Amino acid sequence: MTETPARPRLRPLLTATAVTLTMLLAGAAACGPKDNAPTTVDDLFRKTDVYGQPKIKIGVAEDQPLMGKIVNGRFEGFDIEIARYLAESLGFQGDSRIEWVPLQTEDRENALVSGQVHLVVASYSMTPDREKEIDFAGPYFATKQELLIRTADRDKIRNLSDLAQPGRETCVVGGSTGERQFTDRGLKVYPAATNRECLERLMSGKSHAYSTDETILAGYLSEHPKDLFIVDVPIGANERLGIGVSKQDPELRDLVAYFLRKSYDAGRSTGTSPWLAAYRRTLGPWLGDDTTQPPIDAPDLVDYDEKARKP
Repeated sequence: MTETPARPRLRPLLTATAVTLTMLLAGAAACGPKDNAPTTVDDLFRKTDVYGQPKIKIGVAEDQPLMGKIVNGRFEGFDIEIARYLAESLGFQGDSRIEWVPLQTEDRENALVSGQVHLVVASYSMTPDREKEIDFAGPYFATKQELLIRTADRDKIRNLSDLAQPGRETCVVGGSTGERQFTDRGLKVYPAATNRECLERLMSGKSHAYSTDETILAGYLSEHPKDLFIVDVPIGANERLGIGVSKQDPELRDLVAYFLRKSYDAGRSTGTSPWLAAYRRTLGPWLGDDTTQPPIDAPDLVDYDEKARKP
């Protein structure tokens, strides 16, 4: 008899081996890392310091009308509304889930570094020096430094040169970005502890001008529209306000940036957004309705189910 060649008998064995190898490789791929899987909001949220907390702690100002101030026992202002939007986006809905922490200007970095607060939303200018200690998400507002004077002094103080005359001083908040703008020019300044102190010195005549971001000045102008006047003079570069976040919590910083950009995108596409609503209720009547939220650098995330997020 002629012997049957061996090659045909090997074909079923080779086929079975190939199938087994394919299954093993598929299983290994399924168990291995999914490099192409999208990063979700919940992925980051579970890594933040606020995950599992009953409240989110937010540092704010309490003496800045239109921005952050206590009115009838409740915080109000543009910064406060932005803070509420971010808190709700993170799953902390309602003021009962927010611990408001009043902060002075010079205490903001320490509050973040020490863990006293998770976020700071308080007219917080983004500067290289501050970024050495803490992180920022934003900017969420672009503003500029201006002068607030008494209406009676409109003809006397029209620029910075008028403030250089002997005997004249400008009140600034100690530790603010505005303080350096005056000291570098050799102008006399009074470094106050709070914005409210600067306002009181201006109203009483102890200081001849008060300088800070136009957002803060607009708030005091809204309280004293007949007595005060804003002088539009160039003082340094425009200020970019950001949300302060601890360097120890980069996931929270990325989430805040993501939600700020989400508001920005909504405003561009629909003409309405949490940012626009907050601005129109607070600063808009005093600064004009042509201001828009600046673009935000933020990671691309997937938010599968916003309502399912629970701290």
